[in-house]
Amino acid sequence: MSMNAQATAEQSGKRHPALQTFIDQCRAVWAGGDDTGVCMERCLPYLEEITRDADLQKRSEEWPSTEGRKNLLLYVDPDYGFAINAVVRVPGRQGSVHDHGHVWVAYGVLTGTESLERYERTDDRSRELYAELRLTGVGDGKPGKVDLVPPFDIHSEKGGPTRSTAIILRSGKLGEVIQHQYNMETGAMVPGPGPTQIPFELEAR
Repeated sequence: MSMNAQATAEQSGKRHPALQTFIDQCRAVWAGGDDTGVCMERCLPYLEEITRDADLQKRSEEWPSTEGRKNLLLYVDPDYGFAINAVVRVPGRQGSVHDHGHVWVAYGVLTGTESLERYERTDDRSRELYAELRLTGVGDGKPGKVDLVPPFDIHSEKGGPTRSTAIILRSGKLGEVIQHQYNMETGAMVPGPGPTQIPFELEAR
């Protein structure tokens, strides 16, 4: 057993069982050697499962807010590099319009409701750090329903009328990945490192 695999095994008994099951399922998918997009698609049913876990939904009531562009970092895989995040939204949150650079993202609402807005560029891309956008769709997020966002796709999360939480599977850890924020009024396209990653142990009880 590799040192990475051994460390993963030692931690497995300490984690919330739903999270550990999700990790094991994702690791099995990545072990198949398919490209990243295929792996993310194959993990979507497992993300749907974890967002319907009643105990995890209850536990999420204790999670701290992630307002101020933060993510709770639940796990980063030592072998395959995928990351699992959680977020906590205040009621009516108006998220920024952004992309996640080259990282694939699968977003699953755990509690409450949210909406995911998708955008496309309408400019000719001739101006550096400038983009004109058009809203192309709005998806309703609720527990058990997940949304897959490919690299560089532009989107925004909007909070529902109550506090909401979500579990996010990413093909890589954010925080150092250059991504962009988009200003719908001025067209400014601002590069930056993305949300601050806050390590968060989700342990079994």
